[in-house]
Amino acid sequence: MIRIVFNGADGRIDGFQVSGHGTADGNDFEGSIVCAAVSSAVYLTVNTLTEIIGAKVSVSDSGDEFKVAVLSEGSKSQSILQGFHLHCTALCEQYPKRIKIYSEV
Repeated sequence: MIRIVFNGADGRIDGFQVSGHGTADGNDFEGSIVCAAVSSAVYLTVNTLTEIIGAKVSVSDSGDEFKVAVLSEGSKSQSILQGFHLHCTALCEQYPKRIKIYSEV
C-alpha cells in the first residue's frame, strides 16, 4: 500500500511524505498503474514548485520514502500542494486498497 502523509498547520500544507508500494507482485498491473500515477504526480508537484514558481524546497529520497518540505511561503505553493492533495485523494477514492492518505494539516 502507498502511504501519503501531508504535513502542515492551520490548513496550510507545508510538505508531504510518500512511502510504500501499490503492487502486490511483479504481475500486478493495476498496482503498477497506481504507482506510476503517484510517482508522476510527485515529480510534477516538485518540479512545478522548484522550476516553475521558484519555491525553496527540501527533497529527500531514501529509496523507501520520498520527503518534500516547502521552505518558502507563498499562495502559489499552497495552490500546487492543494492540487497534489486533491489528485491523491481522487486516486485514493478510486483505489482504496492501494493508497492511504494521512493528514497532519
